[in-house]
Amino acid sequence: MSTAQTILALLQGCNSLRRLKTIHAQVFVHGLQSNPSISGKLLHFCAVSVSGCLAYARTLFDRIECPQTHDWSSIIRGFAVGASPLEALLYYNDMLGSSFSCPDSYSFSFALKACERVGNERKCGEIHGTVIRSGYETDVLVCTNLMRCYAGNGMVEVAQKVFEGMSERDLVSWNSMISCYSQAGLHHEALGLYRRMSKENVDVDGFTLVGLLSCCIHVGALNLGVELHRRASREGLLGNIYVANALIDLYGKCGDLARALSIFNGMSIRDVFTWNSMITAYGVNGCADEAILFFKQMLREGARPSSITFLGLLSGCSHQGLVDKGVEFFHMMSSKFNLKPEIKHYGCMVDLYGRAGKLEKALEIIGTSPFLVDPVIWRTLLGSCKIHQNARIGEIAIKNLVQLSACNAGDCILLATIYAECNDKQGVARMRRLIKSQGIRTTPGWSWIEIGNQVHRFFVDDQSHPDRDEIYRKLEEVIYRARLAGYVNNKFQVTMPDLKCEGHMESSSKYHSEKLAITFGLVRTPEGTNLRIVKNLRICRDCHSFAKFVSQAFSREIIVRDRVRFHHFRGGVCSCKEYW
Repeated sequence: MSTAQTILALLQGCNSLRRLKTIHAQVFVHGLQSNPSISGKLLHFCAVSVSGCLAYARTLFDRIECPQTHDWSSIIRGFAVGASPLEALLYYNDMLGSSFSCPDSYSFSFALKACERVGNERKCGEIHGTVIRSGYETDVLVCTNLMRCYAGNGMVEVAQKVFEGMSERDLVSWNSMISCYSQAGLHHEALGLYRRMSKENVDVDGFTLVGLLSCCIHVGALNLGVELHRRASREGLLGNIYVANALIDLYGKCGDLARALSIFNGMSIRDVFTWNSMITAYGVNGCADEAILFFKQMLREGARPSSITFLGLLSGCSHQGLVDKGVEFFHMMSSKFNLKPEIKHYGCMVDLYGRAGKLEKALEIIGTSPFLVDPVIWRTLLGSCKIHQNARIGEIAIKNLVQLSACNAGDCILLATIYAECNDKQGVARMRRLIKSQGIRTTPGWSWIEIGNQVHRFFVDDQSHPDRDEIYRKLEEVIYRARLAGYVNNKFQVTMPDLKCEGHMESSSKYHSEKLAITFGLVRTPEGTNLRIVKNLRICRDCHSFAKFVSQAFSREIIVRDRVRFHHFRGGVCSCKEYW
């Protein structure tokens, strides 16, 4: 065996930078630094290996007299996935000016990865043009990375055009398009792509299922999630920890804790994400005691909690009113596990104290946090002021939101509601003037319900559904039967001209989106079927009361997942115990 072959064999088994430098010294000793195979191997290790070093890779690359395509690809790849993706694009530009090599599918793909990470929309289009001119517009690897690059730059429609223009697609391409839709919040489109995959007999893998289950969670598509669960079982993918974790997350966030527990108990291997999914599931469903039991079991089995673990615990304590326990967990984060509380943890603490009526303590928490300039934390405090009709602290919250230029119509409506409950007409008028002077509009409320494998979305006073006439006729009957069971339309109403107040306060409309979704569910499902509603805003008190009495009048369990938590309505009672 020649010296060059020996060195190449040593490089093949190299697993540390220190070892590589020793081999590199031997390269110099034997005068083999100009050997393209050896220089390429050295560069590839330094640029790509987890034990490599990009600074060393740069030095190696600079000493190659005529870098070949694979050399360019190595250095571009190293920087594209490393800490300096912009440098990868600089190397790509240099490569285009080289007379010794030209880009191939790998160098194009890694340049696109770098472009995605730096968020350069113009460069993405420029690389796309070079791809076409170089004859790579049908290359599956390049097109897949083009899709990701465009989607990462907010151009999902262009990514879709690239996908549709592919003459051949592999499973990675399908998975990437699902991911593009999901990351852009186009969850219905992602689920539609799965139905298309089924028609075209495209197989799925763990990545497909995890991406689709995430979309099911966002739109509350439990039935489709169950179908994906069955497919995972048929394909032998339930042993995949990522698929199992996604299923736990699905069932937990769709309010089906029994199925989430069943998946959990069937897992032979669990990671921190598994525990977090269970703790969060029980926490957001208002079952803090069970979430705490899982946390204790997690510690007994040697799993180390993360910041997400404590978010689930704090959320559960907040919803169940366990103030002392919540405070204990908050301090435990840093004192025992060296985890620095983030904005969401402080938000949970504000919510914890606020829901319990300890608004001064909630205000104190904000004052001692490093997040005074975050509007979410002030909005959380304002929500608590609404529960306890505290106009004084509500005014402090609004003042800070205005100073942060983050005040929206929903915030103003919340404070207007507090004023109205206190019979402060001048306060209501001030909020009306503030809304008009700022020219702000509230976020429209919507509710989703899944019937079969189709998700239906409703807005307040919705007239767009093809079955609207039937829905509104049925709604009158539903309201009548709910009244017989004890439901009383909320008599307290505050209206803001030209504003949809749904989700932020009780408005003059009786046709809120969750009422329409519940009614449609009653029409389209057999008696006794549970109804699952997903809402983008917090459920208002009138609709909360409505859902309680409908559950009693029609002997149905109604599960509403709003922006804050789950409400399980059964027999005229809600799981939140009126604490939300």
